[in-house]
Amino acid sequence: MNVSVSPQTGDGSLFGKPLFEDPSARALSRVGVVDVGSNSVRLVVFDGAARSPAYFYNEKIMCALGAGLSDTGHLNPEGRVRALDALTRFQRLAEGMGLSDLSVVATAAVRDASDGLEFRSDVLRETGLNVRVIDGREEARLSAQGVLLGWPGSYGLVCDIGGSSMELAEISDGEVGRRVTSDLGPLKLQTVKGGKKGRSAHIKAVMEQLHEEMGAQRDRLFLVGGSWRAIARVDMHRRGYPLHVLHEYRMTPQSVQRTTKFIHEHDDHEALRAACGISSARMALVPLAAEVLWRLVKTFRPKDIAVSSYGIREGMLYEQMPQRLRDRDPLIEACRFAEAKDARMPGFGKLLYQFIEPLFKSAPLARKRLIKAACLLHDVSWRAHPDYRAEVCFDNATRANLGGLKHSERIFLGLALLHRYTNKREGTHFEELYDLIDEKTQRDAEILGKAMRFGAMLWMEKDAERGEFRWFPKKRELELHLSPDAMPLFGEVAEARLNSLANSLDAQVTVKKRRR
Repeated sequence: MNVSVSPQTGDGSLFGKPLFEDPSARALSRVGVVDVGSNSVRLVVFDGAARSPAYFYNEKIMCALGAGLSDTGHLNPEGRVRALDALTRFQRLAEGMGLSDLSVVATAAVRDASDGLEFRSDVLRETGLNVRVIDGREEARLSAQGVLLGWPGSYGLVCDIGGSSMELAEISDGEVGRRVTSDLGPLKLQTVKGGKKGRSAHIKAVMEQLHEEMGAQRDRLFLVGGSWRAIARVDMHRRGYPLHVLHEYRMTPQSVQRTTKFIHEHDDHEALRAACGISSARMALVPLAAEVLWRLVKTFRPKDIAVSSYGIREGMLYEQMPQRLRDRDPLIEACRFAEAKDARMPGFGKLLYQFIEPLFKSAPLARKRLIKAACLLHDVSWRAHPDYRAEVCFDNATRANLGGLKHSERIFLGLALLHRYTNKREGTHFEELYDLIDEKTQRDAEILGKAMRFGAMLWMEKDAERGEFRWFPKKRELELHLSPDAMPLFGEVAEARLNSLANSLDAQVTVKKRRR
């Protein structure tokens, strides 16, 4: 992850004031987009914290509009009917959600088909929706912007594969650079002559041409598109990887090679499809997409590979954002929105962060943003049953749709929030996930969770003087200086929680009362 976060001004905090109540952000509070692709038609309605996409509604219908296009030059007749039915449904859903407008874009199949204009006219007549057909370079740009929505400040190569085309775009310092498009979509590859040998030669020739146009791209490769995500699911299955979250899942060139071989050598694709939770329509394209991915990796030789669940639809949301909103950290903005919506005392997360920050003064900025996120989320699951609250917190943090989080960071955040409600992490059904981070990082998450667990005992009026922590790591000494107003809150339970924190720090603890 390459989230670029700079210290902000305004409220004096490290991350600036929340923007979701600002009029420019409120204007984006509910945005509906439809992507008419060669393989599927999808409606996404974004809601909530505009900087980090909250999926109010998400529905996909596999239509295969581009099936047979290379042979006939026309859209798949059955796919046309299914796509028109889907768009009719989506338009009615949008009305029910109070959306004044849907942004509808169509990609390779509609732009290449001889009856693409006729299809658009049918859609306009039946639904009132205006389908905007975008070319390959624009498709590449929007997909790259979708990646930037989740990874502001990222650099690398974005590869978006659809049914009928594959696009490449370079990103650097939050900007989209060179872009190219190709016919390497798996639906198109089904019609290449010469069997597997002819197909391999075609893929290699096109990829070498793309490499010549794009130049060296040795940074991160971001994979966008349903076929890539399906391959990532197979990679998880092959590896026995325990966290089934596709966004920010990492693969190496070696794992891509092994998984490509695993797919082609697997005798029962139906069993593999079922084991990985892949639809039949998607699974039919996976072997072809795997051939493309291996040639892509072999040609461009990226240093690492990240799967992005954000693509063209998220890029359309990003397109509507003012620049100052784009520049914000998607994780922090999403956590702020969650606190404002669900916490018992919205705003306390900021005070909690300030209270426990002395324990983490030497932490790098990347860790401090996770600490900030944890403090904002520390109370949003209070409605869960007390017996399950700790596990609910862990599950939410590790599996929630949060941008700007590596899998290891999800585990750290989840463990910290688990320890917000319990001293021990053993005995949960999440234990296989803990090993995705090392023991020291697990211990740091425990310390953060216990610090929040104690700090939550000091709820007071917003501007009240609570006191402060003073931490001397070399001496392993922890001092708690409490104000006279806060001393009555330091009861038996609070003392026990403080001692538990000191035990995790391997520290001696002293409590001191401040004078007025």
